[in-house]
Amino acid sequence: MVDERGNSMIENAVPVDCQGEIHPLAVEGIRLFNEHRFFEAHEALETAWMQETGAVRDLYRGILQIAVAYYHIERGNFRGAVKMFKRSERWLAPFPEFCRGIAVAQFIHDAEAAERLLVQGGPNRISQYPAAAFKPIHTLFS
Repeated sequence: MVDERGNSMIENAVPVDCQGEIHPLAVEGIRLFNEHRFFEAHEALETAWMQETGAVRDLYRGILQIAVAYYHIERGNFRGAVKMFKRSERWLAPFPEFCRGIAVAQFIHDAEAAERLLVQGGPNRISQYPAAAFKPIHTLFS
């Protein structure tokens, strides 16, 4: 759902401002995510999410839930990972292809592929889940 200016809308009809600055802790969280430091990424993104006042905070929330899903995979928690993948969908879906320099559509695509691979392997093969399936978050910033 988009408004007349092309801004993404969330469930309560608040436009998502994707043109603003990304929270500095979200930048740090994305860096940590891309280093496969998923627990630390979650911590930084959660703080950014709590400090953000705009609707874009849901983007940070969706990303941090994928970080938790990947952390659960690393720890062998199949059910926890599936649960976090499903939870993230609601927070990420309203966003356009790019938001605040984050390639959201690519991130969603990569997370969905990671989830499919997890589900196909099932809980008994989670220890064999390939780390290469944890794709980085692409951004327009460093």
